[in-house]
Amino acid sequence: MSPARIDDPAHDHEAGSRDATLDTTRIDDTRIAAVRALVAPAVLLEEQPVTEAIELLVERTRDAIAGVLHGRDDRLVVVVGPCSIHDHDQAMDYARRLKAKADALSDALVVVMRVYFEKPRTTVGWKGYINDPRLDGSFRINEGLRRARQLLLDISALGLPAGTEFLDLLSPQYLADLIAWGAIGARTTESQSHRQLASGLSCPIGFKNGTDGGVQIAADALQAARASHAFMGMTKMGVAAIFETRGNDDCHVILRGGRGPNYDAEHVEAACAVLRKAGLREQVMVDCSHANSAKQHRRQIEVAADVARRIAAGDRRLIGLMVESHLREGRQDLVAGRALEPGISITDACLGWDDTVPVLQTLADAVRARRAR
Repeated sequence: MSPARIDDPAHDHEAGSRDATLDTTRIDDTRIAAVRALVAPAVLLEEQPVTEAIELLVERTRDAIAGVLHGRDDRLVVVVGPCSIHDHDQAMDYARRLKAKADALSDALVVVMRVYFEKPRTTVGWKGYINDPRLDGSFRINEGLRRARQLLLDISALGLPAGTEFLDLLSPQYLADLIAWGAIGARTTESQSHRQLASGLSCPIGFKNGTDGGVQIAADALQAARASHAFMGMTKMGVAAIFETRGNDDCHVILRGGRGPNYDAEHVEAACAVLRKAGLREQVMVDCSHANSAKQHRRQIEVAADVARRIAAGDRRLIGLMVESHLREGRQDLVAGRALEPGISITDACLGWDDTVPVLQTLADAVRARRAR
């Protein structure tokens, strides 16, 4: 005689009354392989607290960038650093070098280190330091969050502000208190969820134009982010909640190219015309990488030089630049079992540090020339 089945998958039965909760295991989470506990943001913030000095740095840098956006500060915002972070010590080596240069050029530039932990992928691939901090497919996300927060604390402790892209909608609860400037990428600028997120973030935000080069979606994003919103999210305690935002007026467009470059004078004028029609401030930041450099990292030097010439000639609509830069130039593949070369990007190719320094100097000289006009 066969033993009685505990559960008949074709005819599930519930213990207790007829109105007991229905067993939905046949139709819910059918493609979920595993569920692991996620550390609450409040736990990390307690374990890795912000210091008073770092709090002051973040606050002052946000105010300085807002001053540039609202015309109170004539400096240029320069977001420069690795395409993505994959090693703590190498990031700190870069940060120490950048800090010295940022201080030397602080009269003309508001320098923010690019500290990107999340990478959007066209199909699949390594999704960043938070998602896979050990670079081995183990996806130790709790460890990645801790490593990311510690790196931001260490960079900020140098007196150097950090900027990042907000890709995941939950990660800001773990890191946003340490971010002086943030970006919404080309793939997510049109996302309602990211526009709502930006409306509640405490830092200035740059929205990139669409992957096709269209600026209208970025202008729409600016209008959406300025408005108040109500949406679902997670609190610092890790509890689901409804957030109501006040809106964020410290937002701007980033020109990153599309089917071709869009950093030249004609494209800047066209972008500002879109902003003008929408009743928004006529100002843009230029991303020297991505489609503006045709994915050729050394062309960032040409892009920056071209933009610098127009700044020196008096163009005040150009409020910032982004440059992808690392300790050494180029990129390398992440291959299992193969050691990585130190100081080289594992995502997009970057300028080396020695080529980055003259770019920063050129931009600072351009601001000084514009100021003297």
